[in-house]
Amino acid sequence: MKTTLNITHVLSWINLIIGGLLVAGGLLSMLATPNASILLVSVVLTGSIVLHSYAALQLRKSIIHPNSPLNKQTPTGIRFIGFMALFFAILNIGNAVVIIQNAPEVIKQIQLPFKPEGVDLVSMIRGVGIFSLLFSIGIAVNVLLNIRLLKWYMAKEQE
Repeated sequence: MKTTLNITHVLSWINLIIGGLLVAGGLLSMLATPNASILLVSVVLTGSIVLHSYAALQLRKSIIHPNSPLNKQTPTGIRFIGFMALFFAILNIGNAVVIIQNAPEVIKQIQLPFKPEGVDLVSMIRGVGIFSLLFSIGIAVNVLLNIRLLKWYMAKEQE
């Protein structure tokens, strides 16, 4: 149990920081994009990562400090928002695998205002794909572990 708590603690903080940066980038992109509806969905899905990570940290605090009870909305947040974050992770895992496998074709589809000289764009795109894959796996593991921790916590509270 202690190992699971430590893993979820680290993953929650990583997901909270990276997810927050993605939400901030999405909000800034919405200002410059005329078709903001697609970005709105993207911001909502990445926002679910931030909300789930915060709820997971609250669950961890309640498990470690039994005198601080869990808010009545937090279990619903961990489940519902967790499934949204899991949906984002599954979509992102699929996209990352495709990007890693087909990096040269992805480079051809991207329209850059200028071609940087001396930069291996294929390696850069593969690196972004690997980062995205690892981040998405971290999200999925965090969601699944926190749902398991929530079940344990709720069973313990009912005793």
